[in-house]
Amino acid sequence: MKRDRRKRLESVVKSLIGLNDFSTSDAKTRCSEISPGYITRTIHQLADDGLLRRVLKQKRVLYRWSNPSQRDTLVLRWIDRKVDGLQIKQSPLEERPRERLLRNGPCELSNADLLAILIHAGVAGESAVAGGQRIANRFTARLPELSHCSLTELKAISPAATGNNYAKIMAGIELGRRVARVERIPKMRQRSINSTRAAIDYCSEQFARLAYEAVQEEFHLVTLDTKHKPINRHQITVGTLDASLVHPREVFRAAIRDAASAVILVHNHPSGDPSPSQEDIMVTQQLTEAGTILGIAVLDHIVVASEHSISIRELSLEQEKFKNNSSLKLVNAR
Repeated sequence: MKRDRRKRLESVVKSLIGLNDFSTSDAKTRCSEISPGYITRTIHQLADDGLLRRVLKQKRVLYRWSNPSQRDTLVLRWIDRKVDGLQIKQSPLEERPRERLLRNGPCELSNADLLAILIHAGVAGESAVAGGQRIANRFTARLPELSHCSLTELKAISPAATGNNYAKIMAGIELGRRVARVERIPKMRQRSINSTRAAIDYCSEQFARLAYEAVQEEFHLVTLDTKHKPINRHQITVGTLDASLVHPREVFRAAIRDAASAVILVHNHPSGDPSPSQEDIMVTQQLTEAGTILGIAVLDHIVVASEHSISIRELSLEQEKFKNNSSLKLVNAR
């Protein structure tokens, strides 16, 4: 069986070796004894694995060898992988991704190696190593986009991305994010939030998930000590921001528990536009007044969104200044 498969692959690939900028029709003409469908599938696999590049020439999709100088060697290795597979258990022990991680640490591994470990077990025709390499190749220059890939999209790249393996990849990405976020908190806590710019920078970094991933509005609270250094962060509500939902009791209960001297209010706009609504402004005013009574200052209310983040406090001051200037000009005109 393997011998027959190798023979068919070699027959197709060898007929393509001497071609450059060829179409699937050209390939079928050169290898007429093989079924047209098999030839097309082989060409697509060579392109997906990076040995061929798709080029547009005179409105036609053509194929070109990616690395002509090493083409013969790369093609032979490719055929070996297709026929014999890249099973981890068939590799020498010292070359397996997991063993290399245990020996040298994760920093020494490529993205493909790390993905292979997360996939762990491949499927018929696609090992964990091959699946990891295929996925890594697709996201070489845009790794952050991998986290937004659906199960269907990832499975179209590699059949090794089964439901279980997809879940493990996404869990690994999310755990990495959380570790990175926690590692940044001590550094952020050392900084005093003593300006609008500092508040926006802090919230943009610490609540990046809300800006880029959340599908609902979420209202959060940052508690600060007497030097305006962050103490903690608390989620207060999830859902459309409404003065009746964001009750001062719920907000300041967390602040009192942290013995906070001041707080920053934070919420997101999933639409991507951070422009505050009238309700956002009313909530800010209501909580500011409640904080004054309790002796806990509301320093700012930051709206985070994918476009950018804004300070409602700063926006309100600018609007007030504009109103005063307009009134002054009107008086002078009279």
